[in-house]
Amino acid sequence: MSVDTEPESPRTYQVVTYGCQMNVHDSERIAGVLEAAGFVPSLIDPGPGVPADADVVVFNTCAVRENAANRLYGNLGHMAAIKAGRPGMQIAVGGCMAQQDKATVVARAPWVDVVFGTNNLGSLPVLLERARMEHVSQVEIKEALETFPSNLPTRRESPSSAWVSISVGCNNTCTFCIVPRLRGRETDRAPEAILAEIRTLVSAGVQEVTLLGQNVNNYGVEVGDRQAFAKLLRACGDIEGLRRVRFTSPHPKDFTSEVIAAMAETPNVMPSLHMPLQSGSNDVLRRMHRPYRRERFRGILAEVRAAMPDAAITTDIIVGFPGETEQDFDDTLSLVHEARFAAAFTFQYSKRPGTPAATMSDQVPHEVVQQRYERLVQEIEKISWEENKTQVGRRVEVLFAEGEGRKDVGTRRLSGRARDNRLVHVAMPDDPAERPRPGDIATVEVTYAAPHHLIADAPLGELIRTAGGDAWEARERAESGVAEGVMPASVGGTTQNIGGTAPRLRPGIVQGDD
Repeated sequence: MSVDTEPESPRTYQVVTYGCQMNVHDSERIAGVLEAAGFVPSLIDPGPGVPADADVVVFNTCAVRENAANRLYGNLGHMAAIKAGRPGMQIAVGGCMAQQDKATVVARAPWVDVVFGTNNLGSLPVLLERARMEHVSQVEIKEALETFPSNLPTRRESPSSAWVSISVGCNNTCTFCIVPRLRGRETDRAPEAILAEIRTLVSAGVQEVTLLGQNVNNYGVEVGDRQAFAKLLRACGDIEGLRRVRFTSPHPKDFTSEVIAAMAETPNVMPSLHMPLQSGSNDVLRRMHRPYRRERFRGILAEVRAAMPDAAITTDIIVGFPGETEQDFDDTLSLVHEARFAAAFTFQYSKRPGTPAATMSDQVPHEVVQQRYERLVQEIEKISWEENKTQVGRRVEVLFAEGEGRKDVGTRRLSGRARDNRLVHVAMPDDPAERPRPGDIATVEVTYAAPHHLIADAPLGELIRTAGGDAWEARERAESGVAEGVMPASVGGTTQNIGGTAPRLRPGIVQGDD
């Protein structure tokens, strides 16, 4: 006589992501390979102070700043108690910190089951199963790229926007940066593969792509084509249905007039540019081994603004690099004041083991770094606010997105990005039929400016229902079980409910606090 048994439930996963956009892209690939192996995203909200809660928890790590490492090992400590109370739970650590620390991760946190690197994302399911069967931690770090991450399955967080990797690795030798050592020398994808991926994404509803690389405008270095990136941007302009193209991050030394012309002359390439400065002092740039000077940087900004007067330019700046004098810092402040950045990501210099800067003798005292940092942030906030105020009264095109506005529920707004990448919080109409969905596009009038965002409380202008909005709505129906022809409750004035419940946790991938 046969005995019926309940089928075993699929194992759940969560991916906790630290660091840059490349890591966000990699986390979507990690989620994709796990789902291809039969795992399902966890719907459990881990709650305050708990990094994650699932059968398999993956930390995709960053090694750029010291606090990211401290945060990782702190969270692994929290996970030890959670794992002890959950039989069968597995913890994996990947990304740049894993590539750097290798077996040290298991030595410091022996309850970790798998350590894998940046070059073998696709190996994770096999390593998890091996660790489960052998009851021994698996550490597998590859020094060479096994397969381009974009060739792996993916689980994208947004139905309407997507990351597209065009290269991995970096050939630069900045003295503060550990990334080239961890991700290797630059490897480029064939343009045909990139464009094919973008066409596939657009056919699935994607409206916006962001081209990713450690140094995107060095794309083509392997074949000696300095115009390859400009050609790629122009080719993106020929893809029907692709409304927006962005890229990150370029490098001033490789930024050409041809790229600027391609940006200005290709309608779906957005008028926004993230151009890392790092320092406004030529002496500091030399010690950083950044092969451009402030004069070259100023020239790039002038050329960009001549070609695209409404372009919003953002940057990265490091304060307190070894040997930085007060005059060096004043040089940075003066360039910041002249450049009028729309925003800046500012960092206090952090020693990274294995980098030349970590062993430089003239480290700047922390209290001096902190004081300079506060002065820089104050100046940037002032300029950003002034620049945002120039937007008040303008009509801007907003692509709405899920998760852009943390206060959308309480403020009856839906948030998204203008063409220049400014964040805009938009008041929603009372009539649900007139409300945009994430992935839709509308023209709005800016009514208020803050240093980090704009508000549009005037009535909506033209509303464009897009394939991206359709894709979002279809996903909402599938995940909530709403039948075709019935509007999901979450379609409306926020990424979830207007004035209703808090946003539902998007399963699977969690952004770590680094």
